[in-house]
Amino acid sequence: MGSFTHIHPYEIFIPEGADKIIIGTLPPPRFSQGRLKERDVDFCYGSCDGMLWPVLSEIFQLGLHYDNSPAAVQERQDFLIRQKIGICDIVQSCRRSKIDASDIGMTDIRLRDIVKQLQLHPTVKTLIFTGGNSRNGPEYLFRQHLKPYGLKLSPVSREVPKVHQFTLAGRVHTTISLTSPSNAANRAIGSSSLYKKRKKENPAYSTFDFRVEQYRTVFLAVAP
Repeated sequence: MGSFTHIHPYEIFIPEGADKIIIGTLPPPRFSQGRLKERDVDFCYGSCDGMLWPVLSEIFQLGLHYDNSPAAVQERQDFLIRQKIGICDIVQSCRRSKIDASDIGMTDIRLRDIVKQLQLHPTVKTLIFTGGNSRNGPEYLFRQHLKPYGLKLSPVSREVPKVHQFTLAGRVHTTISLTSPSNAANRAIGSSSLYKKRKKENPAYSTFDFRVEQYRTVFLAVAP
């Protein structure tokens, strides 16, 4: 089978006054092909296999629906507007030789201009990456994106989730690299010392609990 072009199916969603934006790469190819599963939501991070919305629902007690309905999309957009959170994935399109959602499988990557979005939305102070600096991950691609602007990330905290800062037009922006909400990250979570410690303290502790704990500190933090 030859390669195919994987195009991001959703527009950038940044509500007026947003102070945080979530930055990932691309949803699974089926979202671009209109082949949703029964519990998929036709919106960013809508994969029934992903954990971003279940984790946010747990943190904010949202009681979200998981189906293909416009109402499920509206629930998520209403939440983002209330919480002043945008979603601006960094990949506009790429080529793939396999029909999967792996970041490492992307080639000929065309990036969205996140810097331009920050200029258009000066209230945004915090960039939340749904993945780290591994090849083709959101932080990795953002670092590449900054280079033509003569900008780079400076470390603030090397603890997980890692925190960096950069300055654009006199404004300091903070980046936070979360553990990916994709199930592919479960193995890495399972090998982390913090997860092992929590698991020892509570055998019922799960990779979902790990994300809830980590994401809660990020999403409930007051923007700088």
